[in-house]
Parts: sequence; structure tokens; C-alpha cells
Amino acid sequence: MGAPARIRFTYQDYKSIPETDPRRFELLDGDLVLAPTPPVWHQSIAGNLYVYLRQVVPAHHLGWVFFAPIDVVLSETDVVQPDILFVAREHKDRIREEGIFGAPDLVVEILSPATESRDRGYKRTLYARHGVREYWIVAPQTRRVEVYTLTPKGLTLWQTFGPGQTLRSALLPAFTLPIDEVFS
Repeated sequence: MGAPARIRFTYQDYKSIPETDPRRFELLDGDLVLAPTPPVWHQSIAGNLYVYLRQVVPAHHLGWVFFAPIDVVLSETDVVQPDILFVAREHKDRIREEGIFGAPDLVVEILSPATESRDRGYKRTLYARHGVREYWIVAPQTRRVEVYTLTPKGLTLWQTFGPGQTLRSALLPAFTLPIDEVFS
């Protein structure tokens, strides 16, 4: 008698979670994963980043910026809810009423103890596999933002920005942000 077959959930299974369920989930390789409610400091950092991106992206007609919770359907068995994401104008067709279908151009994940290993490992690989062009990992403990860009080897570290420095984006050259403002 062999091991039981692994049950892999699909996007349709994911969509059947009752809307009244207050918990947030992601679907990672067919596994339903509970996404813990972020702490207050997490929300503050996300808000700061979102405000700065919203000042630059529409002003330069670059595309759209969204924040969690929003479903990003990368495949039938991978549905994530990044903290912040950007979809370029040329990928407008990926934006639908139910969420984003396909890779955003930029994904931002703010680390917490419960999500750090997944954000740095599985999700970074997942985002690269689906064509996310730039990935920011925001590390509140060290007050740093790591910017990864898509290369033939996957999402590779382009630059790390820390206190007193100004964040720049390879994808959004018009965007600059003093790191100290991210964590204020």
C-alpha cells in the first residue's frame, strides 16, 4: 500500500472559500496556505510604499498600482496576494475584476517572521518562473529594501538600499524614494 495521492487545490477550489471567512489564503503549488494578518507596522510600511508609487506611476502614465488583498493568479495552482504590485500599461489585459491574471511587472513583499522564508525562497522562485520583472523584499528589522531583477538565472539581487539611501528601481527609472521615508 503506497502513500496517499497528494491533493492539489486549484483556482476554482480557492474561489470556493466563503467570502465571509475573515482569513486570507494563498494557493502555493496546490496547497492552501493561511496568510496571517499583518501587524500594524507592516501596514504602515505598505502604506508609505503605496503612496510613493501612486505619486509616480499615474503621473508618468506607466500603469497601475494595487495593494493587498488582491488575487494574483499565476497558474491554476498558484494564487498569491503580494503586499503591493504594479502592472505596466502594456500588460493592462492582465487586470480583471476578479484580480490580476498573469505576472505583475513589480511585486513588493514586506517580510514578517511568519512569511520571511516563503517570501525569500518559494515566492521568489515562483515570481521568476512566471515573469515578474522586479521584486522588492522589504526587511523591517534591518530597515533595508532588496531589489531583485529578472535575469536568465531568475530574480537576482540588483541592489540593496538601507538607511540614508534613496531607493531606485531598474523597472521604474522615474521612481525614487528615500529609504527613511519607507520606515517612518
